[in-house]
Parts: sequence; C-alpha cells; structure tokens
Amino acid sequence: MTANTPEETPPGRIWLVCNAASGSNNEAAVEELIAAFGKARLNLDRVLRFPDDPAPKPADLDEAQVDTVAVFGGDGTTHSVVMEAWGWHGAVLVLPGGTMNLLAKRMHGDLPAPEIVARLSPDAPLRTVRPNVIRSRHGVGLTGALAGPGTVWNEVREAMRAMNVIDFVASTREAIAQSAAGPKVTCAEVDCGREEGYAAITVVPKDDGLRANGYYAESLADYAGQGIALLNRNFRDGPHDELGRHPKLRLVCPTGEPMGLLIDGEPFDGATEEEFELGPCEVNLVTTKELDG
Repeated sequence: MTANTPEETPPGRIWLVCNAASGSNNEAAVEELIAAFGKARLNLDRVLRFPDDPAPKPADLDEAQVDTVAVFGGDGTTHSVVMEAWGWHGAVLVLPGGTMNLLAKRMHGDLPAPEIVARLSPDAPLRTVRPNVIRSRHGVGLTGALAGPGTVWNEVREAMRAMNVIDFVASTREAIAQSAAGPKVTCAEVDCGREEGYAAITVVPKDDGLRANGYYAESLADYAGQGIALLNRNFRDGPHDELGRHPKLRLVCPTGEPMGLLIDGEPFDGATEEEFELGPCEVNLVTTKELDG
C-alpha cells in the first residue's frame, strides 16, 4: 500500500480518544463531536479521556473487537495515539482538536471535526492510506521536524497556551534574541541553500520526498515577523528558501553546537548533526480526500 493508493475497510466499532486540554479544544467541543458520531449513525463504543486514560494498545483494541480509533486532540495527542497503534491492523481517524492539526489537514483538508465525521457512514467503507512519515534516531515524525535556534519559539507557544503573561513576555524576548544570535543550521545536501545556515529548517514528509525549507531573517523586524509565523506553526509565512525534496536529509550545526529540535511540535535534544529519512506510516489512517504531494 502506498500513500496514494487508498484501501477500504468498514468503520465498525469505534473508540474515541479525546484530549479536552488540547489547543482550542474543550468539553463542549468533545460533546459536539460525540453528537456528530451519533448523527452519522456510527458505532461509537467508548470515549477515552487522554492522558488520564492511556492511548489504547493494539492488544486491547483487538480484545474489544475495535475496528477504528478516532483521536481528537492536538499534534502531541495524535502522535501518542498513532505511535501506540503502530503496526495495528485497524484504522485511525485523525480529527482536528488542537492548534495546527497538521496531520488532520493532510488527511481531510481544513475542516472541523464534526464535518469530517459527517462524511462517514456505517454503510460505506472507510478509505485508509499509509502516508510517508519522517524517521530519525528520535523516532517517527508524522507531520514534520523543525531544527535550529528558531525552535525556542516553542516556549512562547507553551506560555501562550498556559496564559502566563510574564512567561510569555520573557520567552518572546528570549526567542527574538536566540533566533538572531543562536547557532544556525545548514542542510548538508548538494545545492541546499545558504552556507551560513538558517535560523530554522523545516522538514515535512511528502509523497515524493522530504520537503525542506530554510527560514532566515535580515533584521530584528524580520525576526519578529518570522517568530509570529513560527508561533502559529505556519512556517510558510516567514521569509525562507526552498531547499528541495530528498529521500534522506542531513542537517548540521557548523559551529559544532547541539541544535534545537522539534518533531511533531515536541522538543528533543538535538545533536551537532541529525539525519532524517522518508518512510511509510505503519498504521492505516482514514482519509476523506486525495493526498497532496
């Protein structure tokens, strides 16, 4: 099965994993989604409240004769659920319940969760695919990786999520300074951008390779503008160079320092060099649209 060859499987018995603390998600949104499953006449058998309830393991799903796991949360919750289901024969329905919802958008387009559920029917088979993902020494990235001093903007996002004004102001100042003065990252592939490196390089899995973009800034105003783009995880809004698409990618910090690193929005301890490779997802993901390249 390839990323562009959907398979078909019935929705059957469904478990819903939701995280009401994710992004703009809340209990009212969870209840609205549960109602949408009922309206679509889908067999919603159980609701798990992550992280109080752990992500279900394949053995537990098989014992309960579950066919589909739906996950309603942010990128971190989605990553946890998909990784726990890794290698399972059933299907995972990714629904947007966080801030950016990158994998949900790839599977369904930019639609709210109840509208996606309304596309499904108990009488029609689900279409599932196994899209390409990123593989690294840190594990799998479902949506992408970000390397470089620009990863400090993750702390700004966390302060915003916690509504901590003092931390937000302090981390914003630190982010601007760190983006400007922190150790840059280069792409080691041939003809892969600026030799001096970038404040951030994004790596996103696509059907034809790992798409890399390098983000830079020439002035404090540009850094602040790029920071807002990073804060919103909308990297294309920042000034950048396209660094091509590759089956494998090696990023390097020329000054020999450990690089900042985020995978699926979660921080990791980056080394002086990090390698990424394209590979297939090892669980079936429900899609309601054609995947883009």
